[in-house]
Amino acid sequence: MTARRTPDRGAPVRAVARWALALLLVAAGVGHLTVLRRGFRIAVPEWATRLLRTDKDTIVVVSGVVEAALGAALVALPRERRRVGAAVAALFVAVFPGNIHHWRTRRDVPGMDSDAKRFARLFLQPVLVAWAIWSTRR
Repeated sequence: MTARRTPDRGAPVRAVARWALALLLVAAGVGHLTVLRRGFRIAVPEWATRLLRTDKDTIVVVSGVVEAALGAALVALPRERRRVGAAVAALFVAVFPGNIHHWRTRRDVPGMDSDAKRFARLFLQPVLVAWAIWSTRR
């Protein structure tokens, strides 16, 4: 007896969510490399430059390239969807200490110009992690 697979009724919704996440990542990545670059440098903690032995601008540029590449991979590599989703989730976890630093230092950057916005951003991070994992499962 062969087991039948139940159709996944959530697949179309996950596909839309995955494309939206991909667009968000590509837009954020491009922002890191262009108009938001200065603001993102402000949010990089000093300890990150010491730990990675580089400067803030390099951290911003590399993270922007990674974000854009992962966003593109979400749609360009359907067979690697779960792995790419795990990498996106890991990226969101990796930048979380920077979000905490940004909130604690109370420094304004474009779009994050109040303590309330910076604090709310902390709660968005787990949502982003869940979004990455949920939208890339089969």
